[in-house]
Amino acid sequence: MTTLSRRLVTSLVLATMLAPTAVMAADKPKEIRIDWATYNPVSIVLKQQGLLEKEFAKDGIGIVWVQSAGSNKALEFLNAGSIDFGSTAGSAALVAKINGNPIKSIYVYSRPEWTALVTTKDSKIASVADLKGKRVAVTRGTDPHIFLVRALLGAGLSENDITPVLLQHADGKAALIRGDVDAWAGLDPMMAQAEVEEGAKLFYRKPEANTWGILNVREGFLKEHPDLVRRVLAVYEDARKYSLAHYDELKQAFIGVTKLPDAVVDKQLKERTELTHSRIGTPQRDSILAAGLALQQAGVIQPSVDVKAVLDTLIDDQVPLPTN
Repeated sequence: MTTLSRRLVTSLVLATMLAPTAVMAADKPKEIRIDWATYNPVSIVLKQQGLLEKEFAKDGIGIVWVQSAGSNKALEFLNAGSIDFGSTAGSAALVAKINGNPIKSIYVYSRPEWTALVTTKDSKIASVADLKGKRVAVTRGTDPHIFLVRALLGAGLSENDITPVLLQHADGKAALIRGDVDAWAGLDPMMAQAEVEEGAKLFYRKPEANTWGILNVREGFLKEHPDLVRRVLAVYEDARKYSLAHYDELKQAFIGVTKLPDAVVDKQLKERTELTHSRIGTPQRDSILAAGLALQQAGVIQPSVDVKAVLDTLIDDQVPLPTN
């Protein structure tokens, strides 16, 4: 064998040996894009403490943070591939999945009472029935929107009986305070702020109709990088446990982002946010399914949709979480 031939064979052998490593390196993302939101306090701690940055520094993977102003925005970002992980309400994720958004729900970050129907302190509105013919601010594709639809259904009404004014959550609160609308399907912390600072009234509350705070991942990302998803959830779990054990630190991180006063933050975090769950199990499934079936009864979801079957494709509870 000539020297040239030997060199060629050696090169081919080395290329074959190194090929899997090269493919793996090319397959590894340069960054993980994840959202944070004021309705997801754990995400704020995660971001502030740089926990994901520390976890993935050794892999050369950067972390890109994107703020979600509501479930609808998080779902838009996920659908567009702008983020890999997004925080939503469970019911909003279900509706998005029905509409073709390629996501999987993989983790619980909170059990909140983050929405209620709100009016001004001087309003004569005292019940859901009083909303007939009224202007109601709402953000479509979010838990407050779904909460409103279910409340109307329970009062024998539908969205056709009100005038929905479509605004993002913060703008909905501002419209209520200005008197541009008669009521608002509220979301914390803006709802807590309206209560504390403006005397706004939560005239209809139903904690069990608030679906769980759920972390979702793009299906493509989960399929391509299951180990990275597992590691993200392990770090998320560390942040949730830290938040649960260190309320003062959680509160200060939240204030640092929102600039809200203590009384507003305590109302949201102490009174209406529970952080003792992480796995998606029967209670979460049942809550999301109940919301989906109510929306189907209200005509928001088509009768032909098998809501339970879609829920089964939405939830992936196979990603392992730390047991300690």
